[in-house]
Amino acid sequence: MKEIRFHGRGGQGTVLASVILVKAFTKEKKYSSAIPYFGFERRGAPVTAFLRFDDHPLREKTQIYVPDCVVVMDPALKRSPEIFQGLKQGGILIMSTRKAIEELNLPPTIGKFGCVDAIRISLDILGSPITNSCMLGAFVATTGWVGLDSVLQSIKETWPGEMGEKNLRAARAGFEGTKVIQLN
Repeated sequence: MKEIRFHGRGGQGTVLASVILVKAFTKEKKYSSAIPYFGFERRGAPVTAFLRFDDHPLREKTQIYVPDCVVVMDPALKRSPEIFQGLKQGGILIMSTRKAIEELNLPPTIGKFGCVDAIRISLDILGSPITNSCMLGAFVATTGWVGLDSVLQSIKETWPGEMGEKNLRAARAGFEGTKVIQLN
């Protein structure tokens, strides 16, 4: 079983990203589930989503405290200590950032790091800082745990028409624009 924790802000599509990823894992015959966590605030407040997937049925439906992968949708959140809390030794960090890895002061437990300027890509393609589709492309590029075609098909099912086409472009741009660095 792999466990993923998403961190973002309300309005960035953090929860929807986890739902789309569940659809993509299902297309690849994986068992998966996503659980959102909201504080008492909504728009702009920190949001967390938890996702598990496996080849076998899942029984656990709880928050994730020791994730294999952490996805940070908003670069400003990297200053929050809970973002990296519990990340497994050799775990994967995927982050929306325009900074160089040397500037980020990442914890030494990270084994693989994927970064993309998701806000810039989202603003250019969608006209808004909703980073979920772009970060799903980055997730695929960094982990290889799910195929890009499954993610793109799930995005297309989520957003019909012109908005769907824009989100497909954002996901492809996230996939192509992700820099992956093996640290350990």
